[in-house]
Amino acid sequence: QVQLVESGGGLVQHGGSLRLSCRASGFSIRSYGMSWYRRAPGKERELVASITTTTASPTYTDSVKGRFTISRDQANNVVHLQMTSLKPEDSGVYYCFRQRGAFWGQGTQVTVSS
Repeated sequence: QVQLVESGGGLVQHGGSLRLSCRASGFSIRSYGMSWYRRAPGKERELVASITTTTASPTYTDSVKGRFTISRDQANNVVHLQMTSLKPEDSGVYYCFRQRGAFWGQGTQVTVSS
């Protein structure tokens, strides 16, 4: 059974950092492209970052380039999203997503205070 469980969200001040984790079970993350999405209040869900199974570089939405880093911990079957220089507009619920089969986690709330 495929499961994605996010953690690491919370309240942080403008300019602060958080590291989100997505613990996967029921499959090996080394075999699947993985992504992080976010949904801000009143907005549609937005793709934030993606990582593939190849040596290709991860991709990021323009607004987070240079501040966020997606990575894969294959030993522990976890996908991370390191977020630095956080801004209030980064606030929202962050979701982990497995590209093939379209599996979603339950989300973790990130709130950045101004």
